[in-house]
Amino acid sequence: MLYTSAEALRIVTALAHPVIPDATAKIWSQLGLGDIKKFDLTELQWGQLHLGTKLGAVQAVFPRADKSAVERMQKMEEQSASGATGVSPVQPSEARPPAAPKAPAAIPDGKISIDDFAKVELRVAQVKTAERVKGADKLLRLEVDLGTEVRQLVAGIAEAYEPETLIGRKVVIVANLAPRKLRGLESNGMIVAAAPEGGKPVLASFLEDVPVGTRLK
Repeated sequence: MLYTSAEALRIVTALAHPVIPDATAKIWSQLGLGDIKKFDLTELQWGQLHLGTKLGAVQAVFPRADKSAVERMQKMEEQSASGATGVSPVQPSEARPPAAPKAPAAIPDGKISIDDFAKVELRVAQVKTAERVKGADKLLRLEVDLGTEVRQLVAGIAEAYEPETLIGRKVVIVANLAPRKLRGLESNGMIVAAAPEGGKPVLASFLEDVPVGTRLK
């Protein structure tokens, strides 16, 4: 483990030498490898640190900054800021901690947030084609116009509506629902209908004329 660490340090030192030559030259010497300037970087490979290599004299590569020098720099920055703004710098004891972010309001069980609702894209569509799906008593295949495209939907409303009565009718669909297959037919969306307990589905509709493609909010 120690050899792997030393070899990794050697590799990193060689690669960093063009950027920080002085510090890497000190590390290279402390690894007992002599003058790093004589090493050809194009020949760098793992395992070139030979066993038994004697380490050089250990010394600080990055000397610690003098504390007094750091304090002087801080005072100079405070004086510069005070001269530029005309306001005395705030002392550390006077500084106020940043306000903690407010936690999101808890959502009661069974409820959704406005963000959840906004993900559902409800749009007005007009039925162009309607026909029964063979072998499925409850399913109708619909083609609906969204204004920008015509989509195929498969809806379980065959027991409540005859296909021909739906032609030209405006309905509400979930436009961003992932496609799924029903009886081998791809349904690109879902028609919205009320589902009374024990009764037949009732399509959502409008009293006023609403343009095709309008989004419900």
